[in-house]
Amino acid sequence: MLKILGNSSFCTSLILTLVGWLGSTGVGFGQLNNRAFVYPLPLGPEYEHELRLDVQGFLFNKDNEYFNKIDPGLTYFGAQLAPRLVYFPSANLRLEAGVFLWKDYGTPRLRQVRPLFTLKYQNGPHRLLFGNIEGHLHHGYIEPMFDFERVITNRLEEGVQYKLQTPRTALDAWVNWQRQQYRFSNFQEEVAGGLSVEHTLLGDSAKWLLKLPFQFTATHTGGQLDTIDKPLQTLFNVATGVRLRRVLPGKWVQAVHFDGYGTYFHDYSFTYLLPYKRGTGLYLNAGLDTRLSDVQLAYWQGSRYISPLGGRLYQSVSVSTADPGYTEQQRQLLILRVLRDYQLPGKVILTTRFEPLYDLNNGLFDFSFALYLNFNQSFLLTRLKNAD
Repeated sequence: MLKILGNSSFCTSLILTLVGWLGSTGVGFGQLNNRAFVYPLPLGPEYEHELRLDVQGFLFNKDNEYFNKIDPGLTYFGAQLAPRLVYFPSANLRLEAGVFLWKDYGTPRLRQVRPLFTLKYQNGPHRLLFGNIEGHLHHGYIEPMFDFERVITNRLEEGVQYKLQTPRTALDAWVNWQRQQYRFSNFQEEVAGGLSVEHTLLGDSAKWLLKLPFQFTATHTGGQLDTIDKPLQTLFNVATGVRLRRVLPGKWVQAVHFDGYGTYFHDYSFTYLLPYKRGTGLYLNAGLDTRLSDVQLAYWQGSRYISPLGGRLYQSVSVSTADPGYTEQQRQLLILRVLRDYQLPGKVILTTRFEPLYDLNNGLFDFSFALYLNFNQSFLLTRLKNAD
């Protein structure tokens, strides 16, 4: 078993095994509705032989006023642009190529300039993607499993992805090849992958919605081509629970909802580099969707919990440069979220988020405030004639 875990292809094989085990079982939002940030790539007979220009724009300003020893305060302020040429050779195939530009304000240089390539194939409820996959918030993870801020800091994911969408079940299995290793490299290869599935148990005319989610992520660093003496590392995170939502006919309150998750962390490495080998967490959310805004109260209780892809606030290990070795075996947080999307002219969505939080163990009050602008538009350039 340990030999399998040390293999760099482990994440891929495990995800495919889990997909086969779950079988053929719509899209989850984790504990938040992030619809303004996700853009599934459309396919269908209405697009056949079209050549289009897709433009995706994202402007962000997130101010984390944090003064704790686990996650220090910082500010994200900048813009990202991703224009792509898209061609549909057939009704079930989409090919696109473009460029990703990332500019942080306050510096004259671009943060990133990266090429974009994606092939998407669809057959009924099945979707397969190669290249730049539908990543970050598309996966639908809760924040202790997958950090919301990755929509800014790690927006591009490259690899392979399988998605299943039926009336009752949404499934997303993916591999993100984060860093390629070559012969005599002085660094390790890095790969991440996961599985997110959500099955609807109840969705009736009384406006009740009951769903069962299961979420899994794996990260691996290693390889056999590098010149450094550094051990392999393989980390697993799992979460499961229940999601309940009730749509209301009221003028001011449209819905109430509750989400409860249990999380588990395990370090399956040969040599343990982290302070904890395993950990657990409890994540509870209750909220209201109102006419003015969406309001949510979240409670997090973590014990020795570590998640390399998860939100930093929920971890038991510090990412602070001032306190690099600091740990908190037990973490307890109470988080209030006030969220609102505004539909602006030109298919632009303005999102505001205010998130005060209270650290119950340390008696600390922190908060964050964010403004986001999302733009996603597709322009038809021409329809190419079929050579046949």
